[in-house]
Amino acid sequence: MESRTLVIFVKEPRLGRVKTRLARDIGTFKAWCFYRRTVRGLIKRVGVGPWKTLICVSPDDYRGSFFDKRFNIIPQGGGDLGQRMQHVFDTAGSGPLVLIGGDIPGVNRLHIRKAFKALGNHDAVFGPATDGGYWMVGMRRRRARIAPFKGVRWSTEHALKDTVSNISLTQRVDFVDLLSDVDTAEDLC
Repeated sequence: MESRTLVIFVKEPRLGRVKTRLARDIGTFKAWCFYRRTVRGLIKRVGVGPWKTLICVSPDDYRGSFFDKRFNIIPQGGGDLGQRMQHVFDTAGSGPLVLIGGDIPGVNRLHIRKAFKALGNHDAVFGPATDGGYWMVGMRRRRARIAPFKGVRWSTEHALKDTVSNISLTQRVDFVDLLSDVDTAEDLC
């Protein structure tokens, strides 16, 4: 069985640097508290499983102690969101890799298991988000390199559609559970 890797894609929890769209609605301090609580809870719920977990942090020079010490911390690298995600898929070992964001309060181990199971006979898998984006992307990384992140309209209702349309028709794509990420106060309801 190939080694499976879960990557949790997060920002260093600096006040004023995380959940900035949410902060416009509820304030910087409350958004920061929400982020810290959500990320810690998510890592606790999904970090340990039949997979290797990596915490992928921005900025690259992160040296803090916030994240669970049981997991290796790797840098996201430079560029826009798509370039940073592609960097992880290209460099974080081999075998199936599932990447999730840190702001999805509803994700649990079952969701991660479903994603890895889908990669058993699909080249890519997505966890669609209610806002038109996605909370998870996974790739088998067995055959030709898949590079779906160019030209994606991030933080819009087009993000999932744009990403999927960049994948070759010869590659099989699957979708797992629809979940909500939290970007605004409306998403908290």
